[in-house]
Amino acid sequence: MQNKFDNQIKRVAAYCRVSTDSSDQANSLESQKRYFNEYIRRQPLWELYNVYVDEGISGTSTKKRASFNRMIEEAKDGQFDIVITKEISRFARNTLDSLQYTRELKTHGVSVIFMNDNINTLDVDSELRLAIMSSIAQEEVRKTSDRVKWGQRRLMEQGVVFGRDMLGYDVRDGKLYINEEGAEIVRLIFHKYLDEGKGCHVIANELREAGIKTSTYMKDWSYTVILRVLKNEKYCGDLVQQKTYTPDYLTHAKKKNNGEVEFVVIRDHHEPIISRERFEAAQRELERRKKLQGAKNGFANRYPMSGKIICAECGSTFIHTKRTSTNGTEHNGWSCITKQRQGTKRINSNSEEVGCSNNNIHDTDMRSILQYVIADAMKDRDTILDSVIGTVSEVLKSCKEKSNTEYFEAEIQKVENKKEKLLDMCLSGDIDSAEYKKGFDRLNNEHLKLLEKLQKEKAHSELIANKIQIIEEIKNFIQKIAVGEVWDDTFYRNIIEKIIVHDDRTVDVYLKLIPEKWQAKILQGKTEIEAYKNIFTNQDTSGPISVSVAFNSGNGIVNL
Repeated sequence: MQNKFDNQIKRVAAYCRVSTDSSDQANSLESQKRYFNEYIRRQPLWELYNVYVDEGISGTSTKKRASFNRMIEEAKDGQFDIVITKEISRFARNTLDSLQYTRELKTHGVSVIFMNDNINTLDVDSELRLAIMSSIAQEEVRKTSDRVKWGQRRLMEQGVVFGRDMLGYDVRDGKLYINEEGAEIVRLIFHKYLDEGKGCHVIANELREAGIKTSTYMKDWSYTVILRVLKNEKYCGDLVQQKTYTPDYLTHAKKKNNGEVEFVVIRDHHEPIISRERFEAAQRELERRKKLQGAKNGFANRYPMSGKIICAECGSTFIHTKRTSTNGTEHNGWSCITKQRQGTKRINSNSEEVGCSNNNIHDTDMRSILQYVIADAMKDRDTILDSVIGTVSEVLKSCKEKSNTEYFEAEIQKVENKKEKLLDMCLSGDIDSAEYKKGFDRLNNEHLKLLEKLQKEKAHSELIANKIQIIEEIKNFIQKIAVGEVWDDTFYRNIIEKIIVHDDRTVDVYLKLIPEKWQAKILQGKTEIEAYKNIFTNQDTSGPISVSVAFNSGNGIVNL
């Protein structure tokens, strides 16, 4: 090789790369570095400038190869004259990259020598030979990629899990194991969404405020994170894989699978955290809220009245609005979504009627009306209270009085003793490390299950011990709700059927399971709230009773 250069000392850089970070490849990397050092020392007119190393990085693209890119920049700065590398596949498996970089270096007077391929880019026929050899290397990458994809697909069909740990599950040896700490958070999210009727934003805020941490690979709690948890089929025991695919084996860029590649679906693949019934109920509720909102953002249940306020003029739902005055005062209200998107009612250029001219409603006005309505609906609250307390008392009576906490504490201690004996056996050589690990994992799973039962038993014991306090708290809560003293999001979200807003500021309120309609009218410019009620029966005696309320707003109607 040396007769191709003049008699001046040449500064030589070596480049080597391995494509994974396994120990075998690491050994290979050290061997390459030693080889280059020794090889350059044997050349009388060569001196080593540097050995550039990329470890654990694929060679199909040069974008993420930091050492390679640094080598190119330093070569263009004239810091060395020659690059040596063992073969084209170590330099770049992409034909375009091989030609581009060797041409670029050549213009700066730097040659590249591929030792195993016997190519020096200063030779006349080097580019032709390089193109041929690079194409062969690239085709080999394509074949390897196809083989890997085929193998992964077969493993997926056998139920092997590809992916990393997630909230509620740990991935070990291609299997999903429940992580109880994360599983409790998943159950809490479904409980808040289904049982408390809260939206994704509210749930995210509550988890942040409670100091509950996300799993290792999740971002902070947000609307999107909660939505993904609610939609993730793994939580009901199903496995769906191939949600992404790699269309280009050279760039390795993943794309969302929108049907381009067949999904791998296995039902009842692993132990669920959420029952199938609750998971499917969550999917139906997600769809219902999405339809109520009339959009794809799924915010229909972010507030207690979300999706429940209907415009009498155009049939659309009202959405929550927020405006901050120049003095920093925050104004919350409700506005027809058609008006928000299309403006006030008018005839457009196509002679079509668009928009809506219904009034915006203050959130404080709406809350005051609802508190009055609830107070009126619960005028017989003593009867209601007696009924509720009676039900609660019966439930508490039916709970077993005896606690099993001592039993589970004793069982946990037995498991701990077994763990210690197992460790002694391993240390004394009676069992090997593989047997120890297998036994330890089994005992650890048993310990977690017993611990969960113990926690439930302790919670049950506290419930029994605090019967009187629980009943008193329920009484106080109902009393405060009944007189409009407190506002509880969950209560109002679950009791409101619908609210219809007319363009004259008349509001019709319907509650669930109560055959009455309350009608309120918001009057502008008053400073005090006055209310009167007229009860009348429709001509059709089978129809609902209508209750009218004149409501004088202290806020008036403000455009938010």
